[in-house]
Amino acid sequence: MIRLGVNTVLFQGHDLATAMQHIAWAGYDGVELSAIQGMCEHLDLDHWAEQAETIRGLAAEHRLALLSMEVATLDEERLTKAFEAGQAIGIPIVNVGPGGKSDLEDDFVKQIGVIAKRAECAARYGVTLCCKAHVGGSIYNTPTTLRAMKAIPSSAFGIDMDPSHIYRAQENPAEALPAVLSRVRHIHIRDCKGRGPSPGEPCDQACGRGDIDLRGYFKAMVDAQYKGPVCLEIIGAGKYELGRRDVIAAESFGYMNACLKALGARSV
Repeated sequence: MIRLGVNTVLFQGHDLATAMQHIAWAGYDGVELSAIQGMCEHLDLDHWAEQAETIRGLAAEHRLALLSMEVATLDEERLTKAFEAGQAIGIPIVNVGPGGKSDLEDDFVKQIGVIAKRAECAARYGVTLCCKAHVGGSIYNTPTTLRAMKAIPSSAFGIDMDPSHIYRAQENPAEALPAVLSRVRHIHIRDCKGRGPSPGEPCDQACGRGDIDLRGYFKAMVDAQYKGPVCLEIIGAGKYELGRRDVIAAESFGYMNACLKALGARSV
């Protein structure tokens, strides 16, 4: 069964206990802990050891699997702490962006080298480093993702395939997914209206509200027998009251759960 989770960045400004409670109420199987410095640090990597017991306790209390964490940066010191925390707490996947700028060959080569080194470090801690194509980054579409896959053979390196970024790269995510799925270990998911460059208002990022063919994306995922986590990642919701964030989480769960049930990838 494909497990559905929420990145706690949706609940930035609220504590982790509140985030986990509301994610569980919405029906999700698990959670992605936000460790994004300067935005939302539900997992404080400078003090992760002090949080470890609390995080495990909250996960057990709310019956939420610890699916992943998002660190975003490729900074060596922060990622090493993230890998240590992942190993100790039981979080198997650490998600980052690629850095660099699009269509600059020197940037691409440099960032691939950095990501490869960080993947080597992840391997020593028994966790997987996943990187997604990102609007404006050195890896930003399917061709650059395929280049990264070829250049970084480590089993500790995976792809975090976010359909909203691929859609904003002028591609159809449902058609793009099969090309990279052999290395996809995590999926960030959200909808968006228009081709960007931003994903739009947080309410329009709720699954089913935008223009992406997410049903086709789920079908491609199931047809290729993807078994990893799918985590809702909504950016910019800090300005919303808590109830409005709950609507986004619950509405997205209902959409995704219904699609996956119809495809036989979740229990009826």
